[in-house]
Amino acid sequence: MEASAAASRGATSVLGVARPRRGEALIRALLFAAAVLSVLTTVGIVVSLLAPAITFFKDVSVVDFLTGKTWDPRISHQFGVWPLVNGTFLITGIAILVAIPLGLGTAIYLAEFARPRVRRTVKPVIELLAGIPTIVFGYFALTYFTPTILHDLLGVELDIFNALSAGIVMGFMVLPTIASVAEDAMSSVPQSLREGAFGLGASKLQVSLRVVFPAALSGIVAAIVLGASRAVGETMIVLLAAGQQPNTGINPTQGYETMTTYIGATARGDIPTGSTIYKTVFAVGIALFVLTLIMNLISIRFVRKYRQVYE
Repeated sequence: MEASAAASRGATSVLGVARPRRGEALIRALLFAAAVLSVLTTVGIVVSLLAPAITFFKDVSVVDFLTGKTWDPRISHQFGVWPLVNGTFLITGIAILVAIPLGLGTAIYLAEFARPRVRRTVKPVIELLAGIPTIVFGYFALTYFTPTILHDLLGVELDIFNALSAGIVMGFMVLPTIASVAEDAMSSVPQSLREGAFGLGASKLQVSLRVVFPAALSGIVAAIVLGASRAVGETMIVLLAAGQQPNTGINPTQGYETMTTYIGATARGDIPTGSTIYKTVFAVGIALFVLTLIMNLISIRFVRKYRQVYE
């Protein structure tokens, strides 16, 4: 009896889930350290931007900075950031209009229609676009896409530096992000939902669009917002292809300047440190940080909303 009881206690200690494991504790500690490091990095970026931005807003009114319609800090000393925000939204909007249909169409094909062998071949090729340096996309837009595709082939009359070319090429850059994240979300939908829809007589296309797509909507929304955030923060494509002309219009055939373009073009060391123009880099950086933060908060709200609806 005592031997059987000891054997039972030994089996319990071996099979019990409460027994601590040093490896799991180490992995948990490493993951916690990675999360803390990410938070500290974000805090460090905000602190590095905040101090010069505060001194900038002592010289320039916050209201004038946010509502002004002219951005000319060098000559007329006007600091209205709206032209930069307008150019950012315009080029990002063009990129998203290109990336969403292509990215979601690619995701639906890979998740629902492609054979496993085709999926294993096509998906890495698409994701290869994400590894191409963005300066290559910028030179492609400036030297080939604008003069050859848009002007010669399609007959579009436009400036050599324009928002249309920069936005379309940026859409190609964002495409693998949206396609990859959306495809992962759709592939994670339980197979039982598909089988139930097929049992009711639905076609493959109906199952993809009316069953799988709504069930994966939270991940799809996250993919779109992630792609938009990537487009908002892009620098080299717009710096090379969109020009540095702060405009408030919406004509995509003209040149525009975005927030990242101004930061990249100004922070080159040829302006006096501590000057008002130097501090504009940090003020625009804070505005860009807040804009990205708002987009992320909206995406989190949408993801939680649709996750509650479909789960």
